[in-house]
Amino acid sequence: MYFETILPLFPLNVVLMPDMPLPLHIFEDRYKKMIGECLEQNKEFGIVYISGDELRQVGCTAKIVKVLKRYESGEMDIITLGRNRFLIKEVYDGKPYFEAKVIHFDDVPEEESGELLILAREGIESLKELDRVIGIPRDYEELKDLGAKPVSFLVSGSEGLPLEERQELLEMTSTRERLKSGVKSLQKVLEATKINKETHKTGKGYGNLREILEKYGLE
Repeated sequence: MYFETILPLFPLNVVLMPDMPLPLHIFEDRYKKMIGECLEQNKEFGIVYISGDELRQVGCTAKIVKVLKRYESGEMDIITLGRNRFLIKEVYDGKPYFEAKVIHFDDVPEEESGELLILAREGIESLKELDRVIGIPRDYEELKDLGAKPVSFLVSGSEGLPLEERQELLEMTSTRERLKSGVKSLQKVLEATKINKETHKTGKGYGNLREILEKYGLE
């Protein structure tokens, strides 16, 4: 899928993945206007990661799935869902908010091989374990029939992955490479989370931390 379109842009210190829910509080006048127009026209908008003053070139469209609350000031609480990735070709500043000419893109076709399915299962199991450790509830029945590509984005958007890594994963056009890199990063986050939880639980200082590192093979 490669096609050009004009999108309203919402730069944020967030990396949105396809199929990832994202709650937003809309309070700036320019974005109240933008979201209002998207609601009226049933349009999506583009979320793109901004780090410092640097606007990244690859982002993900967001569909507004629910308006949770409207305030007298015009502010809104909304729930959005990530849809399709895009590459920014040109940015326009003729409106109160930025717009951009973008090209939508997708992963290159890859055979869903046994290796890919094993990686996907490994990603789901790591995600389950991380959810268990940090206490996040999730409906795993919904995940069991997911294909490799949706799992790759689910893993890539996991809690704890640094934004720079998430952005790199978002930009990849190989499901296999995204899964391999995403699962590896997720497992590092999982082990670090376990270590952090155990050190807080015991409070025994460096000597105990060394034991924990050895336990998880990180020494």
